[in-house]
Amino acid sequence: MKHLILALSCLFALPAHADKLPLSTLSAYINTIDADKAQFTQINGDGSRNTGTLYLKRPGRARFEYDAPMDDTLVLASGSQVAIFDGRGAVKPEQYPLKRTPLNLILARNVDLTRAKMVTGHGEEKGRTIVQAQDPEHPEYGKIYLYFEPSPLRLAEWLIVSDTGEQTRVILEPFTPVSDMSPFLFDIAFETRQRQ
Repeated sequence: MKHLILALSCLFALPAHADKLPLSTLSAYINTIDADKAQFTQINGDGSRNTGTLYLKRPGRARFEYDAPMDDTLVLASGSQVAIFDGRGAVKPEQYPLKRTPLNLILARNVDLTRAKMVTGHGEEKGRTIVQAQDPEHPEYGKIYLYFEPSPLRLAEWLIVSDTGEQTRVILEPFTPVSDMSPFLFDIAFETRQRQ
């Protein structure tokens, strides 16, 4: 009897299984992100880590400012382009169409995770809701895994897996609103001129 009481007390001490958050709730949350910033830690495919500040201005704009020793490296998403300034003296950035990156999902004007074929996985792990998504028309662009914490609801991290299998994880601190975000933060041409 003593063992049964001990077993039952251990059972009731375990946390209840958390349900995954509905895709409609997650979509509505992402659509509330407007002009915000957050500290981030980036874990690269080779295991190296970088830190910095992420600025988001939806739709379509993001700025990843890296801390030392990569403090001259910058990634900008603006309009329909992603520009990577490598910080090694090159004036002109490498540029790619934003729509060819999974980050386009977060920066879209109206995020709707319920859209047919966009979400290829939706589950719960350790209290967090995980959404796996990709462009349904171009799965070769890669996948993004979005990790949401439930209380308060927030995007805690994402994992991007490229078409070649390379993985980049970004762990986010909570977002804070920025009321006076300059449009020049996301201006690729302006940044290029500043580096000349």
